[in-house]
Amino acid sequence: MESKGELLFALVVCLCLSVQLEAQLQAGFYSSTCPRAESIVREEVMKALQSNIGLAAGLVRMHFHDCFVRGCDGSVLITSTDTNQAEKDSRANNPSLRGFEVIDSAKTRLEAQCPGVVSCADILAFAARDSVSMTGGMMYRVPAGRRDGRISLATEASANLPPPTFDVDQLTQRFASKGLTQDEMVTLSGAHTIGRSHCTSFSKRLFNFNSTTALDPTLDSTYASQLEQSCPQGSNDTTLVVPLDPSTPYTLDTNYYSNVLANRGLFISDQTLVTNTSTAAAVRQNAYNRFLWKSKFAAAMVKMGQIEVLTGSDGEIRNICSVVN
Repeated sequence: MESKGELLFALVVCLCLSVQLEAQLQAGFYSSTCPRAESIVREEVMKALQSNIGLAAGLVRMHFHDCFVRGCDGSVLITSTDTNQAEKDSRANNPSLRGFEVIDSAKTRLEAQCPGVVSCADILAFAARDSVSMTGGMMYRVPAGRRDGRISLATEASANLPPPTFDVDQLTQRFASKGLTQDEMVTLSGAHTIGRSHCTSFSKRLFNFNSTTALDPTLDSTYASQLEQSCPQGSNDTTLVVPLDPSTPYTLDTNYYSNVLANRGLFISDQTLVTNTSTAAAVRQNAYNRFLWKSKFAAAMVKMGQIEVLTGSDGEIRNICSVVN
């Protein structure tokens, strides 16, 4: 049961979401130019999740991967050409990133109704928000007005996205470089309560941790055994995946933090959060206060969505999200 203090905190957060926005971005940005923009995106997300609920995690992750490379400019959506390998084909995104077809479907409908008005970057931000709310997270308003970038480089994705092998200091520095605090880093890491991972992203922890130990000693042994069954040593099957949170893989809840406290964080970048006094305290707080975390997560998503945005006359409004005009 949430306390009055927690409810008050949520109200404060909601107010902050309305007033702590960059001047260039505005909630309800398309209210006059394309009134059904957000509802159309929501309809497409709902239709996709009814067929495959796992796409919710994919859309949230896609927004994160977009914002950390050249800012939230939709550059992750651009398809590679003969002369350029785009972000979506970087090792960090291929083959794990999914949900592109949802963005494309929404864009097709929006272009039919409001040609040249709604950016792909905003569609992605809306879709991530809708995925959060449809999997149990808090509904929040998305300030819009982003424009689309024209550059997408696989090398920049590799240089900017934090890999699953990062320790807490590396994670803190990478998030700080994007204007996000350590607490926001811990908060956004909670997105790993939904979704899945390819075995290749963590198998080193099971079979080849270092020169003296095959199994990562920080990994719960029972959990490790379960992972070994799903990801057998020596397997060449690159399609093998496991849920990030085995108990509730499709629900945005605080089980992620409970898992980390039980040494069941799937990635090194998850388990490392309990190695630092401040981040460990944040993990415990989030684990024991579901409503608080959901409020903080909504606020952090809004802030992340403002990273290095293009507005005004910068960039463009793509006609097709996968191709520069």
